[in-house]
Amino acid sequence: MSAADRASPLLRRVLMAAGYHLEDRPLGLRAIRRADRRAVFVVASASSIEEIASEFPDECVRRTIVCAEEPGEPARAFAAEHGLEVLVPETLGSALGEMLLLGPPVETAETAPPGPVTEPPLAFPNQERTIRPRLTREDAERVAGVDGFRYTLRLVPYYVFAYRVRTAAPHGGAGPVTDHLAAVSAISGKVEYWENREPEFVAEIEEPHQRLEPSVTEETALRTAEESTRRRHTVSVDHSEQHGGALIIERRRVPPGPEDLHFSPPVLVHCPYWYVESADGRVILDAVTGIKTPESEGDPAA
Repeated sequence: MSAADRASPLLRRVLMAAGYHLEDRPLGLRAIRRADRRAVFVVASASSIEEIASEFPDECVRRTIVCAEEPGEPARAFAAEHGLEVLVPETLGSALGEMLLLGPPVETAETAPPGPVTEPPLAFPNQERTIRPRLTREDAERVAGVDGFRYTLRLVPYYVFAYRVRTAAPHGGAGPVTDHLAAVSAISGKVEYWENREPEFVAEIEEPHQRLEPSVTEETALRTAEESTRRRHTVSVDHSEQHGGALIIERRRVPPGPEDLHFSPPVLVHCPYWYVESADGRVILDAVTGIKTPESEGDPAA
């Protein structure tokens, strides 16, 4: 009786307990687990790796061959070239835990998200919009906290893009699809993300103000938004591979793919800011929230 034959009763029990479907084949025992599309073939007779390779269904992406003895370098080279893991009695024990552990689900035609990410709706129903300021000049004087001698309300233009993105799952495969808003300053080209923001739009503003015109093109704004957004939704993904008796886990940074990110056409939105000039310099206030612009971010109109 070969080593594989002696191991088969034990492997049968543990493979079945781990969710594999077992099937006796002329060349040995075949075990397939549909959940993560993993297959194990326990060789019961003297057979070449090339013969065993044909025993794996095409949909199986994780394939392991358990041999009774060392198959030799040519066979291992063939296995490596065809993505097959080869185990022998000396390496079976150390690899058994990883082989039995249920991996992350692998997408099939039934479970995979359908096709590329679709284009999201426009960020707002109409084209050019103006956000209503909530801080009056008197409010700005109280919030600024400086002895200002000049208060100017400026409407800073932003290109606002709705975008839809599918991020990678932590263990590979496709993650959830979510919708967001990216706003690119049409003056400085800086990118902001408007999460949970519901601006109130108006046709006109009674308070005296300056309306700034864009100096950044839509094409440049879109390119900037795409680059920033891919970085924002890049995730760390653990990729594991079995090399001999060692389990190698590699962490990769995976950005959204070309079909995983889609932007709507931009909407030009003017956002109100109070510019307070004082003897100590300038304070910039978001005229909706009252938040001071951090010095590190600079002037939204610069």
